[in-house]
Amino acid sequence: MKKINVNIFTIAIILIFSRVEAQTVSTFENITLATDTFWNGSDWSGGFTSGNAIFVNHYDTAFGFSSWDGFAVSNKRDTLTSGYTNQYSSVTGSGYQSTNYAVGYYSSYSPSPMRIKLNGAAKGKLLSGFYITNSTYSYLAMRDGSALNKKFGGTTGNDPDWFKLTVSGYKNGGQSTDSIVEFYLADFRFADNSKDYFIKEWTWLDLSKLGNVDSIEFAMSSNDTAGGFGMRNPSYFCMDNFTTLDVHTGIDDIKTSYELVSIYPNPAKNFIAIDGINDNAICSIIDLTGKEIFRTEISNSKKVDTENWSKGIYFMRIISPTSVQTKKLIIE
Repeated sequence: MKKINVNIFTIAIILIFSRVEAQTVSTFENITLATDTFWNGSDWSGGFTSGNAIFVNHYDTAFGFSSWDGFAVSNKRDTLTSGYTNQYSSVTGSGYQSTNYAVGYYSSYSPSPMRIKLNGAAKGKLLSGFYITNSTYSYLAMRDGSALNKKFGGTTGNDPDWFKLTVSGYKNGGQSTDSIVEFYLADFRFADNSKDYFIKEWTWLDLSKLGNVDSIEFAMSSNDTAGGFGMRNPSYFCMDNFTTLDVHTGIDDIKTSYELVSIYPNPAKNFIAIDGINDNAICSIIDLTGKEIFRTEISNSKKVDTENWSKGIYFMRIISPTSVQTKKLIIE
């Protein structure tokens, strides 16, 4: 068996554990609100900070009335009232296991993009994701129809309607990768109408495929449009527990020679298989707190039992004398 060069291996280990991976969660509970109220930027502050993120808000009175877009904070609980007067409530009537949550409103007429900026330890690093659901306003408008928008599915239920959020990552002013994340808040495109759905519960949206970012931008779209005036259904969504992975110094600049390494299944339940190892290496599993929970030596193919691991997101590090590769792993 070929032995790993001790000096190179030691350097790799030092690099790995100098990279502390922890998560910071924007819960929005740091924003003080009276019960059953909201903040929508009327103080002209331009946004708010929670966790390691700045949530941009644009407030305007240029047309003789007040309007806003971007992000607001709310603890409104009205799940029954339809219409514009109830634009700050989530369809669940609360945050994700909490009181406060963010409300996002996308306007194609806004002078600035709908954006979240990362700061602190999260700036320029990997994102985890956030919980998302529909607003009461959007949900009821799509479910029932209104004077301004159609009922999703139409009168027969067969219309292939959809409502989608698109998230793009940016770093140093440019798009960070070719990847975008798309999430359907309502999808009626199925041939089997029983599969049609509205998002009515808090649902996790994974953003890790966006790569290292210092900001993300949001856009919303729908098939329910009217000429050149854009979508007709209300373009709102609700967000909670926006989670950044605060990655400090470490192995970001190390080049990998393991481009062909693969792990499967991912997400995993009972085991993971690792293929493509061309040399003896160490497999290290790190949880989101930065704690190493497992370590083994691997050569060629290897299976790792995960049956007793807690559900969640982990990072697998494959360490050899000449390279280090980190892969995201999800245990269901």
